[in-house]
Amino acid sequence: MGSFLFILLVIIVAFVAACVRIVSQAEAYVIERLGSYYETWGNGVHIRLPFFDRVANRVTLKEIVRDFVPQPVITKDNVTMQIDTVVYFQITDPKLYTYGVENPLTAIENLTATTLRNIIGELELDQTLTSRDIINAKMRSILDEATDPWGIKVNRVEVKNIIPPRDIQEAMEKQMRAERERREKILQAEGEKKSSILIAEGEKESAILRAEASRETQIRVAEGEAEALLKVRQAEAEGIRLLREAKADKSVLALKSFEALANVANGQSTKIIIPSDLQNVAALATTVGEMFKDPKNGPTHPMQK
Repeated sequence: MGSFLFILLVIIVAFVAACVRIVSQAEAYVIERLGSYYETWGNGVHIRLPFFDRVANRVTLKEIVRDFVPQPVITKDNVTMQIDTVVYFQITDPKLYTYGVENPLTAIENLTATTLRNIIGELELDQTLTSRDIINAKMRSILDEATDPWGIKVNRVEVKNIIPPRDIQEAMEKQMRAERERREKILQAEGEKKSSILIAEGEKESAILRAEASRETQIRVAEGEAEALLKVRQAEAEGIRLLREAKADKSVLALKSFEALANVANGQSTKIIIPSDLQNVAALATTVGEMFKDPKNGPTHPMQK
């Protein structure tokens, strides 16, 4: 009797344990009762009716990442290439995800392939290689709208690889090498141009400095000559002033003129300028001699001896 009660107790505990379900975080259970949708369980402890309720689907609410195999696509200019995509999506409605479509992941993959072919078919090869952001944005918008009835939210679509044919790759590599060589020649030519400009500017500045130095030298020489001439004129004016202050008469001035004439004659110049009033000067010299004559001893001035 004790063994029977023990077995019965074990059966009851197992039955109760089978009726109690614990749903983890970021998961959801879709429950059917008698074959029809009943409710969706979130995280926590739930109890189902035995023989009436069953778990139709266990759905994860985390963001799901699917990397689909490369798909052959044809561009607008009839170039066939392989493109693989990565889709980031999240289940927002477990009920729609369970009953909306058969095998949702396969449906998303096929939808991604057809959408990619439609978009690439409107672009040429160069546009396809340089318009990844546009392709990603268009695919995300189309896929997000198409998967709303399935309870799926497409967050992002990324074009992972674009693999053109081998001959196209070789042509692109040649074009890239030619472009690099062209840029190298342009940079070299620009460097030579800048070097020539710098050399010309240096020569120009050097010529300007030489011209300024020569001009400064000429200015200094002219200033020196002007200053010397000014001092000579000042000395002459000072001499005249002193003669006037000494109240010298015409005889003294004439004597000074005669002495100046004698000094000119003693110079190294080959030309001698004789004033037109030389007779007056001679008469003046006689007068001066008489002025310096001693009545007793005769002339006292050296010029009269």
